[in-house]
Amino acid sequence: MTYAEFLASQTQPAPPTGLSPLLLALWHAGRDEWHQAHDIAQDNEHDPLQNWLHAFLHRQEGDLGNAAYWYRRAGRPVFTGTLRREWEELARTQLPA
Repeated sequence: MTYAEFLASQTQPAPPTGLSPLLLALWHAGRDEWHQAHDIAQDNEHDPLQNWLHAFLHRQEGDLGNAAYWYRRAGRPVFTGTLRREWEELARTQLPA
């Protein structure tokens, strides 16, 4: 699946089958389904990319202190761009153009 296909899938009522946990969480986050995305992130805290996702979700929620904790766990600086830009960067780590 390409980034464009993933983006287009967000208009569908259900996520595409076979998505990795990270992409599934991003699919939900991109639809403002925060709780579903957060549940997935919490189940995968062993992975630095999931920790970045977790940071993004707390930033999306507006809990910047908690987001900072997860950025540290991910080994990443706090993202300073827009939420949309960060969502795109996370998705593009997993999907070809």
